[in-house]
Amino acid sequence: MHRISTYRKLLNATPATDLAQLKVNYRNLIKEWHPDKIQDDEERKAIAEVKSKEIIAGYHFLVSIAPETKAQNLEEYNKVITTTYVDDFVYKKQNLHITFQDGSTYEYLGVPRNVYVKMVNSPTVTRFAKRHIFTSYTYRKIGKETEA
Repeated sequence: MHRISTYRKLLNATPATDLAQLKVNYRNLIKEWHPDKIQDDEERKAIAEVKSKEIIAGYHFLVSIAPETKAQNLEEYNKVITTTYVDDFVYKKQNLHITFQDGSTYEYLGVPRNVYVKMVNSPTVTRFAKRHIFTSYTYRKIGKETEA
């Protein structure tokens, strides 16, 4: 959850900021911090490179958890969580990455350690996750494996 507040602060966004306004904020910040704008000061150019990468990462993260994005992908998400079993999961600093058998990977933010421990000790991880994680925490899709 710290990442959400950090990126919102960076992009001058609030929880109520819609995607259109977020895009405006992002473009304005990129114009200001783009490394190509800085020609004569190498130190400032290096700072701008780091800052622009941070702005880009923040924008993509906030877009991925935006209500509009979730609404657009809700049908796919519901299909995954209701028809596919959990294949693997990784927990780190209150972020739970769950990979499903169809190759989809979702990140659940702000999952307390005690909930994770209960999930690990559950006889059926997928059933526990359906009841206690999938609809209870902020999530975002972070990937889908493609079969070669």
